[in-house]
Amino acid sequence: MPFAGQSKDTPIPPNLDRWNWGAFLLNWIWGIGNSTYIALLMFVPIVNIVMIFVLGAKGSKWAWKNRFWVDEAHFIKTQRNWARAGVIVLIGLLLLIGFMFFGIASLMKGSDAYKISMREVRASSRVVEAMGEPIESGWLVTGNINLNGSNGRANLSIPVSGPKCAGTIISQAAKTAGEWNVFLLVVRLDCKSTPIVLINKRNIAIPNSGLGA
Repeated sequence: MPFAGQSKDTPIPPNLDRWNWGAFLLNWIWGIGNSTYIALLMFVPIVNIVMIFVLGAKGSKWAWKNRFWVDEAHFIKTQRNWARAGVIVLIGLLLLIGFMFFGIASLMKGSDAYKISMREVRASSRVVEAMGEPIESGWLVTGNINLNGSNGRANLSIPVSGPKCAGTIISQAAKTAGEWNVFLLVVRLDCKSTPIVLINKRNIAIPNSGLGA
């Protein structure tokens, strides 16, 4: 609400009516703290996609109307504190996502399926001729590994690079009675259109390889 002695309908001063980062970053949490309950529309699917930007644009005006403010300095300080909190939460979420991502990648790189795949690739004269040595793998290993006791399944996509060329290893492996067996191992090169098929025990059709099903 406006300052003491002012009408409740007193509009927000122009210098305070600006983009509100606290409302944008913390949306419904900011809304509750600023008595702006329209921010709870963030819980409505699809609407929330638009609402986050509406809060950023209209947040200062709504906060001015819905709370009591001692003076302009009080309003500015409060909204800046919300903005700082929003930045801290955003950085925390990004760090958490980063740790989770690299943690999963590290687990994949520590798996036997990964180690077997890299050993086979590095031992292939065809791959070495095309990529050069040493052949190094990147951190962005993606895919999944599912284990059920002594059995399991792995589907990995491993970025690799060498002095001559970079590429991606596609590896599929199965674990039976505690032993991993790679049944598909393909190296797709950035410098060539034809992939190098190292293992294809199940006769899987591979596009552009010249091999049928």
